[in-house]
Amino acid sequence: MRESRRSPLKSAVPSNIVSPVRRCSRTACGRPAVATLTYVYADSTAVLGPLATYAEPHCYDLCAEHSERLTAPRGWEVVRLSDPSAPTRPSGDDLEALANAVREAARPHDRGPGAGNRGPRTADPVEVARRGHLRVLRSPDS
Repeated sequence: MRESRRSPLKSAVPSNIVSPVRRCSRTACGRPAVATLTYVYADSTAVLGPLATYAEPHCYDLCAEHSERLTAPRGWEVVRLSDPSAPTRPSGDDLEALANAVREAARPHDRGPGAGNRGPRTADPVEVARRGHLRVLRSPDS
């Protein structure tokens, strides 16, 4: 048996092919991975979630296109987990709440001793506390 003269830390062939970016597991697809697919065989379920922190041997990393087009075998269920850090589109409720906050901020506030001269306003919430630019409000009904 002949000993190798190479150091165990050096490769026989230098490689520039390996990329630190994880790629899609689909054959002939070189796009970067954005999601991880895992199969739960006991439940006949395919779980597609955000890209796992570490590459696992029994999971498949998929690019955006392949993760959107994913289908499961007949009788199986696909569970798509949303990424909490991903930006979501604002809903109508979000936009309405933002508009109400802007209107509230633009409305003049009288906090002097003569502020109650305009008549009773029981519909306005009562400010309980303030922390920076945030206010804690309590409903006048409670």
